[in-house]
Amino acid sequence: MKLRTTTIALACLLSAGAMLASFASRAQASLPPAIQALKAHGMTVAGHFSAPGGLTGYAVKYQGQALAVYVTPDGKHAIAGTMFDSQGDNLSSGPLHRLITYPQNRKAWKKLKKSNWIGYGSDKADTVVYLFIDPNCPYCHEFLKEARPWVQAGKVQIRNVLVAVLRPSSLPKAAAILSAKNPAAALMHNEKRYGSGGIQAAQHVSGKVRTRVEANNRLMYSLGLQATPVIYYRDAKGHVASTQGLPPAGRLAAIMGSPRPR
Repeated sequence: MKLRTTTIALACLLSAGAMLASFASRAQASLPPAIQALKAHGMTVAGHFSAPGGLTGYAVKYQGQALAVYVTPDGKHAIAGTMFDSQGDNLSSGPLHRLITYPQNRKAWKKLKKSNWIGYGSDKADTVVYLFIDPNCPYCHEFLKEARPWVQAGKVQIRNVLVAVLRPSSLPKAAAILSAKNPAAALMHNEKRYGSGGIQAAQHVSGKVRTRVEANNRLMYSLGLQATPVIYYRDAKGHVASTQGLPPAGRLAAIMGSPRPR
């Protein structure tokens, strides 16, 4: 009985594998030749969408960038770029956000929730913002300073994902913060003293702390990010959005989910 059961299970697995291979083969064959050629050059296809003029649009990723590619009706020619209508409206951004940016950011948010972050602000705040921050990053420092009114009003909690990517002293400074009895207070100490060098770098970086920082580094790189600050937040529609670099003052209310407190 055991032999027969094992044989049946193996046959089922082989059958399922054959079906998946068949589906994958048919999906590949259903792509027009122009898109198949782009895939051969390293592009990945996230989905397709209807486009004007008899064209079919494809949302693709290449070297971490989202691109709209439009294929002619015969499927043999492709044009990569942004399509505008007669009113000057961007017809490419919507499909790219729907097929690539939103799913990508949702996955990032789930990973960020499980990362090694340090909270700045109330745990009861209505709005949560994730920040990839290097202890030596001047733009991270400026962002935290600009965000202070929302944090102090109890409206926002900023979850700082500490990385070490800018300078040799970034890791020992991150270690000093993470090794402190109160990491949140140590992080704020680094911010208050930023103009005079920040927190005193740790003389020794323990294996445990190094592992935590390196895990955050890997997370940042896995999301296609190379520098700080990077900010993840929910927009007015509840979609997870992200922005790299110091955001302009006009975008702060959108990131924080409310007007600047007085």
